[in-house]
Amino acid sequence: MEDPALDRLQNLISLDPTSPVSSEHIAVALAGVIQTARSQGQSLEELTAEVLADDSLLDQNVRRLLSDIVAQAWQTLP
Repeated sequence: MEDPALDRLQNLISLDPTSPVSSEHIAVALAGVIQTARSQGQSLEELTAEVLADDSLLDQNVRRLLSDIVAQAWQTLP
């Protein structure tokens, strides 16, 4: 299945892969993640649990903030 949000993100990145990540890149990526999660039958709770899972990339405070953003986007996106 084609994912238009991920296709859009790839198009944005392919324009200039050395350019900094913009808020548009982040919004498109977030929408793509939510769309993919929904299409796979994941609930918001399952997705936020993944975001909150401990990893070495993001610290706990950043993961909490990202989880809140994901929840807001989930409620906002159709």
